[in-house]
Amino acid sequence: MLETVIREWGGKSDLWVFAYASLIWRPEFEHAEERFATIHGYHRALKMWSRLNRGTPDCPGLVFGLLPGGSCKGMVFRIPQAQVASALPALWEREMPNGVYDPKWLRCQTDKGDVRALAFTLSRHSPNHTGVLSEDVYRQIFSDSGQVAGPGQPLGQTGYAPVCERLLTPAGASLPVRPRQPTVCLSL
Repeated sequence: MLETVIREWGGKSDLWVFAYASLIWRPEFEHAEERFATIHGYHRALKMWSRLNRGTPDCPGLVFGLLPGGSCKGMVFRIPQAQVASALPALWEREMPNGVYDPKWLRCQTDKGDVRALAFTLSRHSPNHTGVLSEDVYRQIFSDSGQVAGPGQPLGQTGYAPVCERLLTPAGASLPVRPRQPTVCLSL
């Protein structure tokens, strides 16, 4: 899949990456520019099991995934063309170690114009996709995994969503609550 992404990028320009969760505060790649951005056709949702970053194998937590429908506010990061060869493999290793995501090229609206950015959307075929969860299940997950964070992770389950909100809200990026979100997840 990495080869396909590189081919679709084309190598003739800088590469933009769309971030909607932990990539916002921890991109782990050098970039020359960052902008607030909005995408349409996808939304952010707590629909991915995390046994490493927000939980453990015995007590999985949840992380955000990008799923079809709606819209999503986030950030785009510009990687200069000359740095893509070194930055993209590291980004790929972080985001794609076990095929959880479907990489997609999405149009992102910014205050300086639209950019085409690489986004990591959640594969509905991934075993990490939660499917439909009841409000009670969400409550149990937050109760059980509350402050659990994986190795080297500063945030447990209860700190994860508010950090996303704080980082996006200063620029007026209101984060509407989708009616289907359980009340325990209303911080985003």
